Amino acid sequence: MSLTPATPLSAKPWYREPWPWIVMSGPALVLVAGAATMWIAFASADGLVAEDYYKQGLAINKVLAREQAAKARGIAADVRIAPGRISVTVANDAPEAIFISFSHATRSGQDFRLRLARTASGEYSGELPSLSAGRWRLVVEDPRAAWRISKELS
Repeated sequence: MSLTPATPLSAKPWYREPWPWIVMSGPALVLVAGAATMWIAFASADGLVAEDYYKQGLAINKVLAREQAAKARGIAADVRIAPGRISVTVANDAPEAIFISFSHATRSGQDFRLRLARTASGEYSGELPSLSAGRWRLVVEDPRAAWRISKELS
């Protein structure tokens, strides 16, 4: 009886096998997704968080009083927006000028405020920079801060 040596199997190096790569792809994808999430978190600021939230909470009563004063005096504002132009008609009050604040719903870096002077026709008009898409909150108020009117713009 003769014993023949077993034929050696041709062993491939580990990097030629598919299974190690399949097993390592899961953690590699998690690392890439974590890096992308971290980049998004640092690149875009959270505009909804205020530093002085307590003072803003206390000031809400003053704001509500100004809006109630506008309702009590019957003051109303009609805002018309055309490309590059804004016109506001104020009923039951005629200050020399008004202020109108544009606040973006999610991006505070795009907020701005305009001063509109009264024209000969009795309305207030001025140039309007281009608005980005999204919801905007408009606040019309007089220079003495006696009244205030809020409107939504989509």
